[in-house]
This record gives sequence, C-alpha cells and structure tokens, in this order.
Amino acid sequence: MAVNRYYDNTVLAEKVQLANGQLYGASFIHKFGATPAMSQSQIGSVWDVNDTLYPWSAFDTAGVLTIPAVNASDNGSTITVQGLDNNYNEVAENFVVSSSETVTGTQTFKRVYRAFMLDGGLTNVDNINVQRGGTTIARITAGKGQTLMAVYTIPKGKTGYIMQGTMTVKAGADATGDMFVRFAGQTTFRNGHSFEVSGSGGQYFYPFSIPIRIPAMSDIDVRAEVRSNNARVTAAFDIILVDN
Repeated sequence: MAVNRYYDNTVLAEKVQLANGQLYGASFIHKFGATPAMSQSQIGSVWDVNDTLYPWSAFDTAGVLTIPAVNASDNGSTITVQGLDNNYNEVAENFVVSSSETVTGTQTFKRVYRAFMLDGGLTNVDNINVQRGGTTIARITAGKGQTLMAVYTIPKGKTGYIMQGTMTVKAGADATGDMFVRFAGQTTFRNGHSFEVSGSGGQYFYPFSIPIRIPAMSDIDVRAEVRSNNARVTAAFDIILVDN
C-alpha cells in the first residue's frame, strides 16, 4: 500500500510540474470544442460553427487575420488569438475590436487554434469571428469568452503525444465521432481514431494505453456525424508536447 501511495504521489507531482512548465523540454495543451447544434446526418468538425468542416484551406497561404465589426456591447474589447506562424512556430496577437469597422492584424498566421477575450466586458455579448481572407477560421460564440475548437496543429520542433480523448452529445441523441489527422507533408486527412457516443449512454472517454504519436506540423481535426437533429456535441483531447 505504501508503494502504491508513493507511486500515486510521484505521478501527481510530475503532472503538477508539467502543468507549471517545470519539466524540461515538455509542455501540454488541453484542446476542447463544442458545436452548438449539429443537424441530423451532417458531418462537421467539433468547433463553434454548425455543420461545417474546419476550413483548413483558408491557410493554404499564410497571412494576417481580420475581425469584422462586432456588437456595440463588445466594442473596445481585447481579443487574443493564438496559433502558428508561417514557420509553424507558436505565435499570438492581440486585437482591440471595433463595432464600426473591421480590425486587421499585423502578425502572419499559418494556423489558428484558439482565441479568447483578454479584456472587456464580463463576456462577449455576440459572436466574434476571426477571419483569414474573408473565411471564418475561429469564432468566440456569444457568452463563451473563448473559442471551442477541437482542432490543433503540432508546432515545429515538437512531437505531440495524445493521452486521452472524450466526446459527449446531448441527451436523446447519438453520434459517430472521428479524430482525423493530416500528417506533416501529406495533403489528405485520415482517420486516427473512431468511436460512437450516445447521450443516453453518457460520456465517451478513452485513455490511450500507449499515447498516440503525432509528428510536428501535423493537423488534428475531431469531427462528428449526428443521427438526431440539432444536437450539441462536445469533444476534447489532451496532448503532451515534447521538444524534438
């Protein structure tokens, strides 16, 4: 018993060190997404836009981002956008949004995986869209204060290890879930993990006994197909990032 307690305490200590950035050459990211109301028999990525596959093609060419005019109640709020630059290195930019005009950034982005309110009201009153070339590539849904995107790209110089994944669907609905991966240097996504989830059956949760290795500059896209109309879907996965 003492040995088990020692083991448990050691594992907990290592997890706390990882969370605090105290393990040399290692970090982590918790990715979580939600689709507000996915229609029956529609396939879409688990993010803030209904019935839509994530528009990866908007990043065929890296470039600056824009945020169109927002609700008057959100005017002057500061939005932080996180992603990867043209070399797939991590980058972030702050935008002070306007209710009267589109705001254009200066930082070049090749990928975006998160946006959130840094400063402003208690939370955003209306949807706030982040766009690349006129295409919405991130949305902070009204009242959420942060994007809900179950998509991610492994930064350059790192290898990702997926530790576990989960998905839920609202009560009375069911869905097929797929974790698609487009490995670095390839042009096609392929299914890396497939599962079924039912609202009446509860949360789908899968801890990988052996972590799934994802190389640098590979894209991850969790998708769902709902078999009951207008079902909210959530998905999340945890990745440990190790320096190459």
